[in-house]
Amino acid sequence: MQNRNNYVAPVTLLVGTRKGLFVARSDTAGMGWDVEGPHIAGYEVQAAFLDPRNPKWGYAAADHPVWGKHIYRTTDGGCNWEPLPEVPRHGKDDDDPHSLRMIWSLAPGADSEPDTLYAGIEPPGLFVSRDRGESWQPLEAFNAHATRDRWHPAKGGLAVHSIQVDRRDAKRIYLALSAGGVYRSLDGGVSFEPVNHGLRAPYLPEANAVAGQCVHRLLMHPARPERLYQQSHHGTYRSDDGGEHWQEITAGLPSDFGYALATDPRDPDSLFVIPEESSQFRATVGGRLRVYATRDGGRSWAACTEGLPQRDVFVTILRDGLDCDGNDPCGLYFGTSSGHLFGSRDGGASWDLIAGFLPGILTVKAMAAQETEA
Repeated sequence: MQNRNNYVAPVTLLVGTRKGLFVARSDTAGMGWDVEGPHIAGYEVQAAFLDPRNPKWGYAAADHPVWGKHIYRTTDGGCNWEPLPEVPRHGKDDDDPHSLRMIWSLAPGADSEPDTLYAGIEPPGLFVSRDRGESWQPLEAFNAHATRDRWHPAKGGLAVHSIQVDRRDAKRIYLALSAGGVYRSLDGGVSFEPVNHGLRAPYLPEANAVAGQCVHRLLMHPARPERLYQQSHHGTYRSDDGGEHWQEITAGLPSDFGYALATDPRDPDSLFVIPEESSQFRATVGGRLRVYATRDGGRSWAACTEGLPQRDVFVTILRDGLDCDGNDPCGLYFGTSSGHLFGSRDGGASWDLIAGFLPGILTVKAMAAQETEA
């Protein structure tokens, strides 16, 4: 948040990579960065966040080819991390691929439930913890949903990758899986319904299928929870009615394919995307590293390129690889498959390289200091 002295709050970034978790902290002027790590060295960190309800606490999902799958927790703002005793899984053995192949997503519950966390896994499953990750329970209303037979593996697997909980209403939960579509609960997980009307999915045998869509990323706007955005396998979409209907907003973008999305928490009409060439060539369009921004809900788009390389850049930005810090103006941050971490402190108008040559980046999550002190 910016005050009359043009103060921009310091920011903490959790950067999950293929070889551990890095923590980048900006200085009080918001200009320089210190990068710590790797924490959880040697593990792939698929998801990580500092908890907005108590930012000294944070969580990370990590996977190691020998030591297995774990959820790590910090209680000192990311300085130290310790593994928790349990993981979300369908069966009793997390080495059984039918029980757990990967922990893809972690998300905080509503503000009224400070001990609640959610996790999405592969094989597709949604789990909840009521004790800050010490134990996990399945949400069978989703896991055994009547449309489950319509879910099918995408290139990256068959997994619950996006979980969005309304911070002001614990009953409102959205999630997305590839390939299966978007699901909504308005009763805190007691029941779920698919909400996929209007999505273009030529790979399915029927138009407007109830489920089975390959959604790459789903976001709910924190200030207007009925406003949803998604990047699908074919197009970028907006919903103004909580997922009842979807409107494609791809026009003006250089392709209809991509993964990463970010919203400005202060403006429901602002959205940031990083398009990629195609499903066959999953890299930046034309070898140019461009973030596209809309300020009118997707009616028009502008490329943000200042400070970003515009030649011979063929990298991937994954679905969790782009985030906004909530400052005013909003800070934006993204990481690439080549291990380069970029940041903008002016809403995408200009960019700087924060760190280069990290391991391949899987996830970036930002939090401004005002949130940590709230």
